[in-house]
Amino acid sequence: MKHPKRPKDGNALAVMVAKIATGEIIEADPDEGKNPAAVALGRKGGQKGGYLRAAKLSPEKRKEIAKNAANKRWNKKDNK
Repeated sequence: MKHPKRPKDGNALAVMVAKIATGEIIEADPDEGKNPAAVALGRKGGQKGGYLRAAKLSPEKRKEIAKNAANKRWNKKDNK
């Protein structure tokens, strides 16, 4: 059985959360139907991916990436 979608309306969402808390609605497991070994392997790679990528970069390149990210966050005109 497919679980109902979560409503966008705040009041309707509150009602749904209350029904889940009281057991009136059973919330589906998000990992249901997935291969547990594949999930574990994907999580393992995701945990170390950014760290290893950063370790391979030179300090100058990391600084350049950080500057670009800061410029994007602050919406500055000079995004070089």
